[in-house]
Amino acid sequence: MISQERIVKEFMELVQIDSETTQEQEVSVILKRKFSELGLHVVEDNSQELTGHGAGNLIITWEADSLENAPHIFFTCHMDTVTPGKGIKPTLHEDGWITSDGTTILGADDKAGVAALLEAIRVIQEQKIPHGQVQFIITAGEESGLKGARSFDPTNIDAAFGYALDSNGEIGAIAVAAPTQAKIKMSITGKSAHAGVNPEDGISAIQVASKAIARMKLGRIDHETTANIGKFFGGGATNIVCDYVELDAEARSIVQEKVDKQIADMREALEVTARECGAQCEFVGEIVYPAFNFNENDAVVQLAERAITSLGLTSRLFHSGGGSDANIFNGFGIPTVNLALGYENIHTTKERIKAADMAKAAEVVVAIIQESGKETATKGK
Repeated sequence: MISQERIVKEFMELVQIDSETTQEQEVSVILKRKFSELGLHVVEDNSQELTGHGAGNLIITWEADSLENAPHIFFTCHMDTVTPGKGIKPTLHEDGWITSDGTTILGADDKAGVAALLEAIRVIQEQKIPHGQVQFIITAGEESGLKGARSFDPTNIDAAFGYALDSNGEIGAIAVAAPTQAKIKMSITGKSAHAGVNPEDGISAIQVASKAIARMKLGRIDHETTANIGKFFGGGATNIVCDYVELDAEARSIVQEKVDKQIADMREALEVTARECGAQCEFVGEIVYPAFNFNENDAVVQLAERAITSLGLTSRLFHSGGGSDANIFNGFGIPTVNLALGYENIHTTKERIKAADMAKAAEVVVAIIQESGKETATKGK
């Protein structure tokens, strides 16, 4: 049986280990020890050399016991947190919620997922539940733009499909779709002049940018696509016509063709406006991670739904508006969906999670591993 007391104790221990993104070294050492003590094979990859983070990704392999022919599956969480994440002081309240003291985040994103994995392994070992091969991939640098996963060597994954434990929502909810994201950088070069003596001789990069932005469709483009300009910077003294500005933006969509079109439309708006105003411009759009989109007919979803309903929980499929390591693993060609952990207000000092939900998350992991074995046993007959 899942021990709520044990998983809460482990979670409390993990969140008190400082691991703001880029500073994962200490928590990585602890996690390597914990998984190794459970008898699993632990390897740290060399992605640290590429990312500059405090640790590489952990690839943890749990060999099959009596179900050697079961399909290989994997679970993934990340070890880093956002800021402010130093000196976290967690408290379990009488109502069952766990919070920080309000001066830091809590770190349930994503140490609740890590704690759920460790508890699930212990329960399966204690109850001697048959299982096939399972991998656990604990990434660094998720909060700094999925850097750990993006630097991951996909040949290290030996799995037919997988599950991330890193989504908001009630336990039982499954993020079956998430958008691709493009990072966009734009720059405009105009012409400086004295703003009081001869402004007509200048070309204001701020004005050019404003006119270009006015031509762009931003915000909610449609039910699958969004775009946003997050930063606009440049200029100086008020008596000088500004000759240079930069803009940072993004575009997202669950459909790749739609994000491609959004990028093209934003580029056209910028370039046409710059030509009309006699300015120069540069536009760079880079796909940061790919989209994924599954439905109830996909095997990775069906297995999770069977596991969730076997626990008496309600399964719900939904589309996420944000990216996660699941996007990267799907880009590697390994079907991966994101399971809800029940945490709330992540990335804020009001972050919280219910102790009972962490226990339920561990139950879901156990049930998925069990269901995978049942499916294989049936196929093998």
